[in-house]
Amino acid sequence: MIISPRVKGFICVSAHPHGCEASVREQAQYAARHPFQGPARALVIGCSSGYGLASRIALCVGAKTKTLGVSLEREPAPNKTASAGWYNNLAFDALAQEQGVESYTLNQDAFQPDTKQRCIDLIKEKFGQVDLVVYSLAAPRRYVAAEDRTYSSVLKPIGEDYQGKTIDTDRGQLRDVHLEAASEDEIAATVKVMGGEDWQEWIETLQQAGVLAQGCKTVAYTYIGDKITWPIYGDATIGQAKKHLDVTVANLNQGLKDLNGQAYIGVLKALVTQSSAAIPVMPLYISLLYKVMKEQGNHEGCIEQISRLLRTGLYGDSCVTDAEGRLRVDEYELSLQVQQEVQARWAQVNSDNLEQLADFSGYRQDFLKLFGFGFEQVDYQAEVDPMMPGVKS
Repeated sequence: MIISPRVKGFICVSAHPHGCEASVREQAQYAARHPFQGPARALVIGCSSGYGLASRIALCVGAKTKTLGVSLEREPAPNKTASAGWYNNLAFDALAQEQGVESYTLNQDAFQPDTKQRCIDLIKEKFGQVDLVVYSLAAPRRYVAAEDRTYSSVLKPIGEDYQGKTIDTDRGQLRDVHLEAASEDEIAATVKVMGGEDWQEWIETLQQAGVLAQGCKTVAYTYIGDKITWPIYGDATIGQAKKHLDVTVANLNQGLKDLNGQAYIGVLKALVTQSSAAIPVMPLYISLLYKVMKEQGNHEGCIEQISRLLRTGLYGDSCVTDAEGRLRVDEYELSLQVQQEVQARWAQVNSDNLEQLADFSGYRQDFLKLFGFGFEQVDYQAEVDPMMPGVKS
């Protein structure tokens, strides 16, 4: 079949296997140019796209780290593509094999106890222990087996309704957006799904099983942002979930003392990911931010951000840290020079001047690349078997 992008709102329901491979290899090329002394063995929870995938690539190629990755992705059918993450994982494992670095990938729900046990069994069998656990799980729902209940996250403001503007990404036009304030139950459910509870469960379960090495590290990723995004991010339901990570870090550091281990939060910049594309306001903010940062020469993508965090923060001593001890690689985005310009353009932007003030074309290009589209080296008119993608170098 010939695979074309089928975009519905903030998601693309098709994915191109060769394009996903091209994305993985493009990131690998960057990682190869930025080697570092990293961990010998790592577990990456939420490994199939965005920052989780970039972490795995940077570790494998940049530090020759053996990895076990966990994610839940849609498998292909004869007349339907798999999810992009499924093809990303396939391409990564092929890359790791070429690098001569061990890799194992589980396609299972990371929230579930049986997945945690399967990882423990694999770690014992293949690695013995792990030196790093990356928690980069982004999911809209979480089934908690002990409660026999599914929690769903919401993207809503807290306290009062939000009235603002965003981009209709299908039409490339600005439109008004109105979001009702979240209820207390919705806030709690979002924290349950996107907060640090599952991260803590993972670390405690791994520690009890004896598969965390002495001096092990663990990191979870977050975004903080600035004034424009605070109403829908920092001071909203997702922000409350991210703040819960601060509480979790304190708990983990207490529990890891016997191993001389350390838990960290890595604060990253705003980028086009499958998660950020779903958040109202973010597509417009990111488009403006891209334009400004590219003009100022300090724009970074997923692999650049993660490589820098690993090289200078987790396995280096030159990363910016804040008063709470978070590792910050969002400092370019939050610089006064960048934020003042973004805020000025935010006040001026409309559908007529969108392309002049913002990099919406760059936003759309990066969005499509998440699903394997828009790579010059890929022939998108060629027939592809979604079941047998034939990943090639």
